[in-house]
Amino acid sequence: MKIKPLADRVVVKAVEVEETTASGIILAPSAQEKPQVAEVVAVGPGGIIDGNEVKMYIKVGDKVITGNYSGTKVKLDNVEYTIVKQSDILAKVE
Repeated sequence: MKIKPLADRVVVKAVEVEETTASGIILAPSAQEKPQVAEVVAVGPGGIIDGNEVKMYIKVGDKVITGNYSGTKVKLDNVEYTIVKQSDILAKVE
């Protein structure tokens, strides 16, 4: 199954968190930070939203930072994705 976002929506998947520190200490799941960086897996076409033209400047494969509580969580084929509006993306990671 495949997710195809509509309008100005972007589908992202959280980047895996490292389970060990730089010094080699293995972290318990409760001690790991929740990932803030996500990879874009699908992008909507943009278009006219509320009377304004929205151009999509994010593309598939970009690494981005989204707001902590933004978007809708979706689980598909045992993989968790988040669908956010392009305006909820705070930054691109290069």
